[in-house]
Amino acid sequence: MLKTTRQVKALGLSSGGLDSILAALILKDQDIDVTWISFETPFFDAEAAKKASKQTGIPLIVKDITEAFMEMMKAPKAGFGKNMNPCMDCHALMFAEAGAMMAEIGADFLFSGEVVGQRPKSQTKNSLRYVEKNCGFEGLILRPLSAGLLPETIAEQKGLVDRRGLLSISGRSRKAQAALAEKYGITAYPSPAGGCLLTNKGYSQRLRDLLYVQKTQSKTQLHLLKYGRHFRLDSRSKLVVGRNQAENKRIMDLYDPQTHIRLRCTHLPGPDALVFGQTDETVLHLAATITSGYTKAPAGALTTISVFQKQETKEIEVVAPESGAFHNLLIQTP
Repeated sequence: MLKTTRQVKALGLSSGGLDSILAALILKDQDIDVTWISFETPFFDAEAAKKASKQTGIPLIVKDITEAFMEMMKAPKAGFGKNMNPCMDCHALMFAEAGAMMAEIGADFLFSGEVVGQRPKSQTKNSLRYVEKNCGFEGLILRPLSAGLLPETIAEQKGLVDRRGLLSISGRSRKAQAALAEKYGITAYPSPAGGCLLTNKGYSQRLRDLLYVQKTQSKTQLHLLKYGRHFRLDSRSKLVVGRNQAENKRIMDLYDPQTHIRLRCTHLPGPDALVFGQTDETVLHLAATITSGYTKAPAGALTTISVFQKQETKEIEVVAPESGAFHNLLIQTP
């Protein structure tokens, strides 16, 4: 290998999964100083990566890329997958963001735990090539688990990495990774299913409604897509109703009294509910009626719903509906 005056350093994308862990450990075996970076948006977080960092001692950088991600979501070059998942352009964006940090931390190249053929759309040779060409760091992305099946990277050509110590894993079988995990003593790691909400059909339907009907990219509303029942009241307004105590808490954590309208039945057990967008008395009455249907009030009973709007509080009296009366307004649940 090429003699250098300092230790070779690499910056790797980490999902926190086994492949990410193994890729880093393979490079550490070559005395390469590895650091991970993991990204967060309302659609995925870095929790698994944080656990992997704690388990292995590999330093982790966490960065929120919501703004750049939503800009990419407007028109991903490679399109969407089965749902609202722009996997190839998502990976390209992540490598672009990681590449922009290489100089800052003194890294020589980028790496990931991607395996050729493991995912039918995003991890084919053509897909991996697409990501390299579109991230702006062509030739600088090393994939240690499948490097033997891919062209040499600049790091290998310069002798910063010994190609003989890299692997040639392909396909969806996990046997090779399981054997490596045993070798390295890695016993705790998440399943390879992934944690991106954009692959979820119900969540994707809610996201389409938010982007194309409500026409907003509000970060708060993006986070709220994960919780409660969502009702499309009209093209300008939406109602979110908590399904249980835990969701009520999540919804209220995201509540902004300056921009959201809160509804709650104060004399009977029931959910917290929020209305977003432009409203009028008709819309608020509809929202209050739907909310009353999830209280302990029997169908047909007069129910009072308190409405908290900025600095004002008022009460709306509605008739509690039959179960499922407004199912046609319900946006699919994840």
